[in-house]
Amino acid sequence: MNSSKKILELISSFVEKGILSTDDIKKELKTSLKFGKDDLVGKLNLVSREEFNILKKIVQKQEKEIKIILKKKKFKKAKKS
Repeated sequence: MNSSKKILELISSFVEKGILSTDDIKKELKTSLKFGKDDLVGKLNLVSREEFNILKKIVQKQEKEIKIILKKKKFKKAKKS
């Protein structure tokens, strides 16, 4: 018998005996999933939406500046010919 089946049987026996209610199980599962989610988010090194939008604006501004510089270089090359 695998461990998950043993755990389920233990939980079901607690519920049958009235030691544990379904509300308790629900709360425990929600808490466990929340901690799991928080742990995963921490490992992924995610940024907030605000930080993302700021970085996005910076990158867009740099892309515009790069295009302007490249146009100037092409214009200078064409002028020399």
